[in-house]
Amino acid sequence: MTKTNYTENRIREFILDDHPCVMAQSVFADDSVTIRQYKDMNSEESLEILMSDLKKYIDSQNLNSNDFESYIAVFKDDKFVSEESFENALWKLLKNLSELDNQEWDTAVSKNTEHPNFSFSLHKTAFYIVGMHPFSSRFARKSPYTMVVFNMHMQFEKLREINRYDRVRNLIRRRDKSFQGSINPMLQDFGTNSEARQYSGRKVDESWKCPYSFK
Repeated sequence: MTKTNYTENRIREFILDDHPCVMAQSVFADDSVTIRQYKDMNSEESLEILMSDLKKYIDSQNLNSNDFESYIAVFKDDKFVSEESFENALWKLLKNLSELDNQEWDTAVSKNTEHPNFSFSLHKTAFYIVGMHPFSSRFARKSPYTMVVFNMHMQFEKLREINRYDRVRNLIRRRDKSFQGSINPMLQDFGTNSEARQYSGRKVDESWKCPYSFK
């Protein structure tokens, strides 16, 4: 088994072994997930390659499909001993990616991290970001490696259009409560509060502010 296959198999086992997010389990079961490995989260080489890979990923998507897909960037060499240090590195990554982007922000969402309609955007495409790492206090985010999951925002809107969003959301929350004993307190529906507070997985209060802004 190659090193790459071993890494991907560990990630698949983490998700498919009773992970509470049924959407994540679905994309892995259907082989609808793209996994790529990168070096340091904020090295110039990693940023440029990730930008290019995400552009290819976006261009490959069938915009008329109702299937759910995910892109996972794996940073095996990045180690964090606290949730706060991971959170800072995650936002630095997103800020650096944004500065490499020559496209406008997706007009379907806000670029203001405090706005209820905020969502991260690259290549004029909005993404819901899920940060995961071995030291996360949430079991569902306690991945074997440091990972950043890019989920296209439009997929969640399609779930609403076909009246599946509420059912899927409620199932995930029930499973999360069974998995850890409590529902992730940071999870809220899009438009209720800024989703920026959810990206790193760390529990924060209403006084939390994103360390970066996007222009």
